[in-house]
Order: sequence, then structure tokens, then C-alpha cells
Amino acid sequence: MVTSFRIAEERWYVVLVRRRLAGAAGVIALVAVIAPGVAGTGQAQGEKVLRAGVTQDLDSLNPFITITRVGTDLTRLTYEYLTTYDPKDYRPVPGLAESWSTSEDKLTWTFKIRSGAKWSDGQPITAADAAFTLNKMMTDATAATANGSFVQGWESVTAPDPQTLVIKTAQPRSTMLALDIPIVPKHVWEKVTDFKAEPPLPLVGSGPFIVQDYKASQFIKLKANKDYWRGAPKIDALDFVYYKNVDAEVQALKNGDIDLMSRLVPAQYDALKSDPNVKLNTGAGRRLNEILINPGAASKDGNPIGDGNPALKDIQLRKAIALAIDSKTIVDKVWGGYAVEAAGYIPPGFSEFHWPQKQKFDPAAANQMLDAAGYAKGPDGVRVDKTGKPLRLRLLGHAGTNLDEQSSKYIVNWLKDIGIAVEPQMVSDQKVNDATTGGNFDLAFSGWSANPDPDYVLSLQTCGNRPNADGKGATPDSFLCDPEYDALYAQQVAETDRAKRVEIVKKMQQVLADRATLVLLGYDNPLEAYRADRWAPFQTQPADGGVIMNQQGYWGYYSAAPGKTTDAAAPASEDGGGGNTGLVLGVVGGGVVVLIAGALVFARLRRRGSADERE
Repeated sequence: MVTSFRIAEERWYVVLVRRRLAGAAGVIALVAVIAPGVAGTGQAQGEKVLRAGVTQDLDSLNPFITITRVGTDLTRLTYEYLTTYDPKDYRPVPGLAESWSTSEDKLTWTFKIRSGAKWSDGQPITAADAAFTLNKMMTDATAATANGSFVQGWESVTAPDPQTLVIKTAQPRSTMLALDIPIVPKHVWEKVTDFKAEPPLPLVGSGPFIVQDYKASQFIKLKANKDYWRGAPKIDALDFVYYKNVDAEVQALKNGDIDLMSRLVPAQYDALKSDPNVKLNTGAGRRLNEILINPGAASKDGNPIGDGNPALKDIQLRKAIALAIDSKTIVDKVWGGYAVEAAGYIPPGFSEFHWPQKQKFDPAAANQMLDAAGYAKGPDGVRVDKTGKPLRLRLLGHAGTNLDEQSSKYIVNWLKDIGIAVEPQMVSDQKVNDATTGGNFDLAFSGWSANPDPDYVLSLQTCGNRPNADGKGATPDSFLCDPEYDALYAQQVAETDRAKRVEIVKKMQQVLADRATLVLLGYDNPLEAYRADRWAPFQTQPADGGVIMNQQGYWGYYSAAPGKTTDAAAPASEDGGGGNTGLVLGVVGGGVVVLIAGALVFARLRRRGSADERE
């Protein structure tokens, strides 16, 4: 397999040279010359390339439907939004819109699109691009898949001139400076007839980096946008390199095959503290982690979909399951203390909106609840449901993900203690996404990265965010459809008084906990590492206690700059150490020459393979 940072199938020619040097009796030098004309996979020699490791599969390069962590990272890198969030403190700051104003009744918003900004194909960016994007989301259910909640309650979007965008809403909206919507080029997307389709490469974008190439479960390659309106990035390219698991990813970081990674497990993070070439970073997580409990999945029109166990329609059973799961143990044992115990749906990193009531762990109460509800235990200790069938549930999780694989062992035992049999099923990221969107699960690991404005994650629990009959067209979380919750959601999005809105949002989290369609596991602090011998410190978001990767923006990658060591490192040794002793680099006739003192003779050398080949 060829990754984006490998020299593809390069051949190394070896010459054994015997010379007398500086009076020495003789030194055998090994001269390895890369054949001239052999290039990297799409990158010129001498380019400054940041290589970031990832373990999550990409769901789509289509900005209208991607919802994964990797997918949203790519979207933010490739497409500018009307506004974005300041890297220091999450304040809304200009993006494609350099300024904005609102009418006195707060029903009309006018955004001034910056002049001179260009798409990566050289075409000018205008208000017509924004109007096209937003109108498409208002009229096409597929285009509204990822971010359709933001355009609900809008009446019209127009572009009266190239620099003016006007949005009119039916009622005041508290989210108008928090529109997490990538603006796409009209001249490209107006030709698209199927908005579920993957866009051709390279993408046409407006952000600091543009996706050039992609191979599933291998790599994603982005090129710096030299015409980016904020100024060109300090690097030439950004590669995301895939690994099957975090162990392989950490080894790649130590070997120098990648420069940056996130989502380390605690033992790996602690072990890297002694590595002088690596700098560590951890910040307050904005991600909520959960177990979904299928309450009887239904489509947007209320028709049942999926294959969830019908016993889970009983709220008493769901509440008992919630009482039997211990967030503190997961925080301590799985996350090694690098996390916060579960409470409200909005992570504590956004403390203003966070509901602080901790989740209860009470297996005795759970057993009493199930006894009272008539779920009698059979001779094998497994309870039977109201139809006489044993309570056996599937637990869907992401293969290779530490949280899912380690937590599932605890969950199996906890639910066994209350008479419920659980079968963990660890599958690919895409299979988890498809199953949870289509209602094909009993219990499932899930999670979301919350935004500074809570509207988006709150919308995931509304009736309107359930999918169409084919499982497409929207993105539900737990398939909750509750009139009280929906009424509160409508109130919070229309409430422009900040303090009043905060109280409504906290009430929504209380209602969500009471309905027990999910169990929060906690909020992990992302554990990150990068090669400090090659790279200067990155911009974190927020500045105090923030993260580098998976930001609410692109600042971490955009800030990337080579550190004190700017030359490419030599291939790492097989034992994970640095280059060989006595290594000297030079250039002869367009080829790279490597001289190694000693008497080693190689018939053929190849650089280290990818992580997949090493496993």
C-alpha cells in the first residue's frame, strides 16, 4: 500500500566504495542514490508536509452529508463558512462574511461577503454562492442531511448584489452567527443532480487547504490554498494517514512516519512523556460520549424503521439500563482519569449551557425497577420480556476504538448483574453510522462534538431530525421524538435573551435524561501528541486548555509551521529508533546521497511500509 508520504516503490541503488579518508587505513562507505525522476505520491521534493494520523474512516467528502469527526475536519479546511469561531475564546468572527447586521425585529439578517476572495479554481466568491448553498438546504432533504437544522424557520435567502446576502426568518433565531454551514461554489454544485453523490477530485473550495486525493482507509491529501484570503498556510500540504488502531498510529509517530495525532489512550499518552522528540497536549473535551438505547426507531413521518428490540420501547427498561452503567468507572479505568463524569448532554467545556446533575449509578434500584415492571429472571439469570423472550441485546461499537472495546466489557457485566444479556458487536465506523441512522441496533456507542452554540446537538433529538423512510435525509441521535422536548427546542432557538436561553437548554437536558433514550458515558479530554523536533507549537482552540485537532475551525492545521528541524527525517530504524549513526545527507546529480560509515552492504533498501503492512 502506498501512503501519501511514502516514496512510491522507489529503488535504491547501492555502490560499495572503498577509499582512504584523512589518513585512515580505509573506510567502507555505502552510497545509496535515489534514482532521479522518482517522485513522491503527488508531492514535490522539498515540500513542507504535515502528516496527521487518524483511525476513523471518512464517511463522505460531500459537505452536505458528512457527519463524522474526520469529515467535518475536512469540510472546515476546504470550505469557508459565513462566520467561524475565534481560536482564543470561541467568539463568532468573520469568515466569508466580513460584517453583518440585523433588523430591529431580528427577522432580517444582512451579511456582507468579502470582496476579492476566490475559489481554488480562480472564480470569485460571491453572495450568490452562499444563497445557492442555503436555498438548496432549504429545498432539498438530502442537502439538509448534515446541517439542515440551521435553516429551519427561514423564509427566504437572496443575493441582491455580489457582496450582499439577505436571510429572512419567520421568527428571531439565536443561531444566526453560529451557522455551521460550509458554503459551496454555485458554478460547481448547480450542475449536480444527486446530492448524495461523492464530488469529483480535486475539490473546489475556499478554505486554507483543498482536498486533492483520497483513498479509503489509506490517506487523504490536501494542498495549501495559496490564494486563501487570510493568507497562505506556512506549509505546502496536509496529509491525513489512516491506521487500523491507535497502537499503530503511536508507533508511526515515534518512528517519524506522522507528525501529529489525537485520541491517544491514557497509557500511550503517559508513556510518551519521556520522549524528547514529542510534545503532548490535552484540553477540555467538547465531545459527549454515549450509549444509544433504541426506543423504537421511526422515520420522520412516524413509521417504524430498523430492527431494534421492541422491549426497549418500555421507558422503565431503558431507565433501568441507564442506572446500571457507571460513568465513574469508565472515566477512571478506560480514560485513565483524562475525562469528566457524565451529567448533562452539553459537555462541561461549554459550562454556561452544561446541566451539572451527575448521572446516577444504582444497580440495586435498577433490579427493583425491572422486578416491579414484570421482567422476571429465568433459570439462567436472564430476564424475560413481556412476550416471554429472553432480554438479549446487541451492543454495537466501533472496531479498534479503545472506548468502545474496553467499555463494552464493563457494560456486559453491569447489565448481566440486572438480568440482561448483552452481545458486543464491533464493526467498521461506516457500519455503525449506517446502523444508527437507520435504526438497526439495540444499544450502540455514539457521540458528538458539541459546538460553542448548543443548537446543533440539541436538534439531533427532535422529531424533525429523524430520517426519511429509507434512512436518509436527516441525522438523528437516539430517535427521541418527544413533544415536550420539541417545544423547548423551539423556545431556545427563538430566545435572544442569553440568560433565559441558558435555562431552557438546561431544562432540555433534564427532559432528555428522563426519557432515557441514551446513557452518557462521560466527556473525554482529547490526548494529542506531535513531533516537536520538527514542528513549532500549534494554535489550540480555545487558547487556554484547548486542542489542536478536531477544532471548531481550522486554526490548528492552519497554524502549522516547521520548527527547528525543517529537513525531512531519515527513515526510522525497524526498532523504532532514529536514523543510523554516522548518517550524512547530500545531493549529487539530482539524487539524494546517503553515506553511512561502516561495513554494511545492502542489495536493496526500501523505506518502511505503511501501518497496514506493519500489522
